[in-house]
Amino acid sequence: MRLERKKPLWRCPKCGHRFVTRRLWHSCGRYKLADHFAGKAQGLCQVFDDFVKLARECGPVTVYAQKTRIVIQARVRFASVVVRKNWLDAGMWLKPQIERPRLVRVEDSGRLDFGHHFRLAKREDIDDGMAALMREAHRIGEQEHIYGRSKVW
Repeated sequence: MRLERKKPLWRCPKCGHRFVTRRLWHSCGRYKLADHFAGKAQGLCQVFDDFVKLARECGPVTVYAQKTRIVIQARVRFASVVVRKNWLDAGMWLKPQIERPRLVRVEDSGRLDFGHHFRLAKREDIDDGMAALMREAHRIGEQEHIYGRSKVW
């Protein structure tokens, strides 16, 4: 089997964010991570840092703030966080629909793609199970399912 080469990412000339296709819709702007945590419960920034650490343990990622969320991206955006007053709505793109503790909703994107949203309020919410899900989401973020290295569920 011949593996395809990954194409270079396109960079938006306005905001500098990178994408797999030219002119992909995005929240084009420059926002600060700190603004998402202003007026929120103490300790949420540490929970966020732990969530991002899980992603970085999988490989290189870019973390950037958008107007309403924070995105974690490898080649594509595979995880996100919306900072609520007392908790994080942490989302991950996963191929199978799963059931897990702290899962609050699942978005069906079709073609067996699901956005899973977890409520994370304390550092203990980020456990080995969350780490395993992050590894799977990161594989999707690296487009390994396209380039011949996908895990079989």
